[in-house]
Amino acid sequence: MEIEQHGKTYEIKPGADLKGANLERADLKGANLERADLLGADLYFANLKEADLRGADLQEANLLGANLKGAYLEEADLEGANLYGAYLEEADLLGANLKEADLREANLFLANLYLADLYRANLYLADLYRANLREADLKEANLEGANLEGANLEGAVLEGAHLKEANLEGAHLEDILYSTETQYSEGSILDNYIKRQPER
Repeated sequence: MEIEQHGKTYEIKPGADLKGANLERADLKGANLERADLLGADLYFANLKEADLRGADLQEANLLGANLKGAYLEEADLEGANLYGAYLEEADLLGANLKEADLREANLFLANLYLADLYRANLYLADLYRANLREADLKEANLEGANLEGANLEGAVLEGAHLKEANLEGAHLEDILYSTETQYSEGSILDNYIKRQPER
């Protein structure tokens, strides 16, 4: 599959070299870009609904406002990527690297983030309703004001994470790892959960 963008033709295929490509607003719905090199690519408002991006390199990519609903992103490398306001409903991010990614106001409704690395990721006001964050690394992540209603945080690492004003109604908090640096609102669900734990 080939697409033309800004006078350039790009080949869309597994393992494609699309480093720094300008794919702004491109229609890549259902595209197979497994293991593709999209390092620093511009995918601003691109349509990647149900696209196969398993193992793809999306480090520092611009995915602002992109539609990644139901996309396959298992083991994808999204370190430092801009996913501000991106639509990731039901996306599969199993084991994905999202270190220091910008996920502010992103929609991660029902997304699978099992074993994902979200170290220092910015999830300010993100919607993680019923998302699977089991054993995810959220060390020093910013989850301020995030919606985590019904989310599965079982075994998640929350050491140094910021969870002030986060909604944890009905969230599964079994075996979470937290520290004195973990920030949360007094009287919140997380505060009450931690107070009930035996002293370590």
